[in-house]
Amino acid sequence: MQIFHSEKKTEPNTRDKILKAAQKLFARHGYDGTTTKELAEKAGIAEGTLFRHFTNKKAILVEVATQGWIELLTDLLTELSEMASYEAISHVMYKRMLRLGDNYDMMRVCFMEVQFHPDLRDRIQAEVVEKMTSVAEAFFQTAMERGVYRRMNPRVIAQVFLGMFVVAGFSHETLAQPGASPQEMKEMAEGLADIFLNGVLAKK
Repeated sequence: MQIFHSEKKTEPNTRDKILKAAQKLFARHGYDGTTTKELAEKAGIAEGTLFRHFTNKKAILVEVATQGWIELLTDLLTELSEMASYEAISHVMYKRMLRLGDNYDMMRVCFMEVQFHPDLRDRIQAEVVEKMTSVAEAFFQTAMERGVYRRMNPRVIAQVFLGMFVVAGFSHETLAQPGASPQEMKEMAEGLADIFLNGVLAKK
């Protein structure tokens, strides 16, 4: 019983190691440029162990992409509950910007590989993007009914809001220059909050 319990305990750790190794290797060398042998070596396991957790290399790619998106967007949408004011939106934007680099490898894998794997693109769209957009849409719809935001198409707002973070997560330099100070990041976050809430046209 003790040995069985020990094996069960290490199961999630091994799977997580494989996914983390795959994310790094796929981001740097591409899916086709990474062998299962290299994957196993990076994860610190035997090559045969890979196939105890995943049916094939493609299954690892799909898991890296979908799990990464789910974690990223779930975390973001959880913070939507805080977004009832300029200060709240600015704070959420600032926190997300500080963590842009955390998701760079996952974003790079997604953007590189979806063009070669239509089934991966379709799965991300159906299982992640559509669901997350619907959650964000429902939030903005409720916020409009409460008078927090002016009446607009809530789905368009949800797509714009999520899109800002997708682009930002893909490139370190999209929103802020490398080595930007906390003050510069704060100013950028405030600018994004202002644009998102008020647009860019001068008030007449």
